[in-house]
Amino acid sequence: MPFKDVREFIDKLEEEKELKRIEEEVDWNLEAGAMIRRAAEAGLPALLFEKIKDYPKGYRLCGGLGANYRRLAITMDMAPDTHPGEIIEEHICRKQQPIKPTLVSDGPCKENIQIGSKVDLLGFPVPMIHIGDGGRYIGTWHLTINKDSGSDWVNWGMYRHMLHNKNTVAMYAEGNHHGMQIFLRSYESRNKAMDIAIVIGVEPALTMAATSPVPYGTSEVDIAGGIRGEPVELIKCETIDLAVPATAEIVIEGEIRPYERMDEGPFGEFSGYIAGLKEPRPVIHVKAVTHRNNPILTMSCPGEPADGDVINILGSLSEILQIFRAKGLPVSGCGLIQPGGPIVVAIKNTYIGVVEDVALAVWASPLGAIMPYLIIVEDDIDPFDPRQVIRAIVSQCNPSKGIVKLERAPAIHLTPWLDRHERETRMAARVYFDCTWPLNWDPADVPTKITFAKSYPPEVQQKVLALWRKYGY
Repeated sequence: MPFKDVREFIDKLEEEKELKRIEEEVDWNLEAGAMIRRAAEAGLPALLFEKIKDYPKGYRLCGGLGANYRRLAITMDMAPDTHPGEIIEEHICRKQQPIKPTLVSDGPCKENIQIGSKVDLLGFPVPMIHIGDGGRYIGTWHLTINKDSGSDWVNWGMYRHMLHNKNTVAMYAEGNHHGMQIFLRSYESRNKAMDIAIVIGVEPALTMAATSPVPYGTSEVDIAGGIRGEPVELIKCETIDLAVPATAEIVIEGEIRPYERMDEGPFGEFSGYIAGLKEPRPVIHVKAVTHRNNPILTMSCPGEPADGDVINILGSLSEILQIFRAKGLPVSGCGLIQPGGPIVVAIKNTYIGVVEDVALAVWASPLGAIMPYLIIVEDDIDPFDPRQVIRAIVSQCNPSKGIVKLERAPAIHLTPWLDRHERETRMAARVYFDCTWPLNWDPADVPTKITFAKSYPPEVQQKVLALWRKYGY
């Protein structure tokens, strides 16, 4: 059964020892961010802060909801220890069966309503997350919703939002993101303001859908319905022509006006670095805020390792697998050895040139710019196992022939290693590591791998496993 809201999900995480409630007072200014960052680095549970300095009792912060594969499995209502590859296959299956949302007349997000002069975003415990951030970020784990002016297409994304004052928020999104494309093409080019909603505190299947790459013109809310197996319940906003999840914790309604910009950034990003510069970016003028009693402001504290990219990257991995299958490429799996790390593709090495075909298939897709590093391994390697992947790199990748660069290719602005010119032009390079055995080798020249599964007869393996069970291993 799907979670009806983020509160049910939090309860389930706590039941599975994947979340801890912090009852001592925590400061919104860096302390909450530091605790979430430490939890990500130490592999600790997600954190729910029950008492925030300077804010009323009941106002809460929660971070780390998407930091590992166990939480990802729970998001999908699967067993927590499900292998990531199985989660991806299930995600592919579900998103191919979209379900349209339903409209309801009332919901928890309407328990409190502020309109016009009553709006005060500073009334929420908006965190200062890292030293060096351009300001307090109210949108780091949320939905950003806008609508194409010429059709029924409603876009869900996750674009970062920096608080300027009680009713003004700056937005950062790459130019190729659908939300920004809608604004530039459908509104700003026609000198029109665009309605926009920032929705904070939703069940993570909705977050998963918002961060999944889908074709231009596809509404992520339908994908969210497919992932959860039931329609998403939406409710109309108070002041703008958008509908939002009815069980959200906080809904911010506003508009972006054409050709108006305010400084935004920098911000500590998923790459593990303060990424990008302070630059003029679109501004959201807030018209209304609605929220639940005792609202939970969900947040992310990006860094190294990432604390939310496991959920965010799932849609990209499943999309890549579908691209490979549509092209008939012999790919057995696609994964990450760690969040924020390079994409690892496991293939059946069936013909000369298959590695090049796999790399070019990724780089020709809309996902290419966020995946400048590829590691391509044989299909006996688990693409989610760091030990196996690193061993494949050092034992099967020829430093002279196996590291192949594409010298000129689009990049995203947040890539840390871009120099100033590359950042301005958004053009850089890409590379893949070929960790497969050359097909033109004599089979006798291919080294024999030494593993438990390959190096011992089945009867010996069975005897050893029986002894292990006997001794409690």
